[in-house]
Amino acid sequence: MPPGQILDGKATAKAVRTDVAEGARRLQAQGTQPGLAVVLVGDDPASHVYVRNKDRAATDAGFAVQTRRLPAETSQADLLAVVRELGDDDAVHGILVQLPLPKHLDADEVVQAIPAHKDVDGLTLANVGLLAAGRPGLRPCTPAGCVELLDRYQLPIEGQHVVIVGRSMLVGKPLAQLMLARNATVTICHSRTQDLAAHCQRADIVVAAVGIPKLIQGDWLRPGAIVLDVGINRGEDGKLVGDVDFDSARERAAWITPVPGGIGPMTIAMLLANTLRSAAESSGVPLDSLGLAAR
Repeated sequence: MPPGQILDGKATAKAVRTDVAEGARRLQAQGTQPGLAVVLVGDDPASHVYVRNKDRAATDAGFAVQTRRLPAETSQADLLAVVRELGDDDAVHGILVQLPLPKHLDADEVVQAIPAHKDVDGLTLANVGLLAAGRPGLRPCTPAGCVELLDRYQLPIEGQHVVIVGRSMLVGKPLAQLMLARNATVTICHSRTQDLAAHCQRADIVVAAVGIPKLIQGDWLRPGAIVLDVGINRGEDGKLVGDVDFDSARERAAWITPVPGGIGPMTIAMLLANTLRSAAESSGVPLDSLGLAAR
């Protein structure tokens, strides 16, 4: 069979951002400009890059963006005060606390301090519960990006067997819920699953999100499978690699995401979509009038 076709997350994310920008323009015409606040604590170089990219994407979409840069020695009380201040600000519709935080800070307490309707990362217990109950809410950005990418390529989810390798609260568990809601059959595996290859070989869709470079090999895949690689790892040569051995996997897959340029850009695009959704709902504007569907 020919090599698998590329699921181009970069191009797809650009299309999503274009749709979000149009929705933001319509919302602003009705008197509300979407507002995103990003809180960055410390000097982690990767976090600074991520925040800069998010700032640029949000600004390009027509959002009002503010970034709170706090020193690494910021106390838990001071950080919580900033989050609560943003939570009380009606001009802010989305709050993102960039993780990881310095080790002396309790990230879970900080995340739970974000009002659920402004939790554009979809990590508060309220949004986790809404997802589990199948009720509309703000969904975690990376899992939502996986589903959006499949939808934009018109690849079926209903009736498919999805094997997710990884059980994190950021990706594996919420993605399982999203796939179940779309009538897929879902198997969750992880680094301690016995005979992981056998599970992957039975999948129509394999999602790798376990944080082990090149774990998923080509001969682990059923010919014609769809492969979504969420992993971002630094290889021995300094280049970014995923959790899938791309070259061997592409020989068996029908569709596959690259790293970089696959799921990563979709994550930022869905962050913008969540912020627009929050802004619309806080303003009482119907989601469908902005090109958004209830999720």
